[in-house]
Amino acid sequence: MNSHEHTPVPPPPESGGTTPRQQGHGLRRDIDLLEALASPEAQSRGGLGVVRLSQIVGREKSQVSRALKVLAEEGIVERDPDTLEYGLGWRLFSLVARTSQNRLVRVAEPVMHGLSAELEETTHLCVLRDHEVLTLLSVSGHSFRTHGWEGRGVPAAHTSAGRVLLMDATPDELYLRLESTDLADGFPRSAAHSVQQLWARVQEARRDGYAQVNEEFEVGLVGVSAPVRDFRGRVVAALNVSAPRDRMGDALTTAGRAAARAAGRVSTLMGWERRPPGPSTPRFT
Repeated sequence: MNSHEHTPVPPPPESGGTTPRQQGHGLRRDIDLLEALASPEAQSRGGLGVVRLSQIVGREKSQVSRALKVLAEEGIVERDPDTLEYGLGWRLFSLVARTSQNRLVRVAEPVMHGLSAELEETTHLCVLRDHEVLTLLSVSGHSFRTHGWEGRGVPAAHTSAGRVLLMDATPDELYLRLESTDLADGFPRSAAHSVQQLWARVQEARRDGYAQVNEEFEVGLVGVSAPVRDFRGRVVAALNVSAPRDRMGDALTTAGRAAARAAGRVSTLMGWERRPPGPSTPRFT
């Protein structure tokens, strides 16, 4: 008998083996559960049960229960022994703590507290994800609260944070990021209906050192944002100040300059050293 006859042969996919495609679907389903557990609803309730999670992700309760059990065994989610509801687990937070974004949050938070105290308004630390602005951290300095912004994505074109975060983009990159012909669809007060109009607003922010919006994203809400740069000088985040128009609408310039000073301090902590201006900004053609 030849020795190779004893060599085990992997089973074909149809015999019960898991294909990469099936593994990808399983990972996508697990990510859906984690996104549900990171939602404002889960945060406000302190967790979600199997029934509610199955409703959110559109899967059978038995499937959700099995998936959560595996995730809990790995520390990705945790189950409260009293309420039996699930929340994000220690291991997930441990992984996040090792990322550069966590360093950004650590160095920015005390500066944000100072900015909130100076203006008595809520401040947000935001980053760009595709064509949306994602809030990493919110710090309140006033009785006015903007609950639930952490982890939420909002369109970049209509927010001061988005226009700051797009400062490094070229016109071609803006076209690639923003495919809609009418950027202001659903945002009738926005000053950026086209990529060319958005480009103009981004250049205003570059010139002033901060961006401002006046009820463009939401009626009654105004905001300013300034860029946070890393050691290479690239814009990696935005410091945003948002407030009701009747309270901050007449002080946007003052708030914008204060945000720019605070963002400069965070940039310094991230290793950025101010240098002479580089090449001129690409022209919109």
